[in-house]
Amino acid sequence: MDKILKSISYIFHPLFMPILGVIFYFYKSPRFVPEEIIKAKLVSLFILTIILPILLYFLLKTLGKVKSVYLETTNERIMPLLLNCFVIIIVLQRILTPSQIIELYFFFVGMLISNMTCLILALFKFKASIHMIAVSGLFMFLVILSIHFSININGTLALMAIIIGAVATSRLHLKAHTHKELIMGLFIGVIPQLILVNYWL
Repeated sequence: MDKILKSISYIFHPLFMPILGVIFYFYKSPRFVPEEIIKAKLVSLFILTIILPILLYFLLKTLGKVKSVYLETTNERIMPLLLNCFVIIIVLQRILTPSQIIELYFFFVGMLISNMTCLILALFKFKASIHMIAVSGLFMFLVILSIHFSININGTLALMAIIIGAVATSRLHLKAHTHKELIMGLFIGVIPQLILVNYWL
């Protein structure tokens, strides 16, 4: 059980949530997008949201700014969160502009707001769960997409609800967060996506 709960934290790592949301959008969206454009955006996002953060983490570890991938202290979180905000800004300026795919644009704007909120809390020595922020933000985006496109994805949403519970259980089991930090992460992930609905739904 210990290995299963630990693996959940890796499988549903925050790094993977943005590109999962983009893949789901292209899979379910009724809008026609040329295949070559989809591939180009997925490759670009994979490099910017997964490969680049991993490289930046190793750079920060080499410089002694972080001790482990778990970012156990609030001080360790500040630089990775700040760099992640810059990465998302690059994505918004270069990859997912509002004139191209407005739904994904505001999905990433919501993530930017969530990251900035988490960063501000870290500055005030509060460690909100980044895992919960990422998975709950994706969940809310999928809920909004189902309404926006009038598609039935109840199975996917039920699975996401289970995943949220599994992630929360995993983080508690590993003693990475308290109940308060998990609940705060949930709200930080959901609320920005919910607020931004007014701009594109």
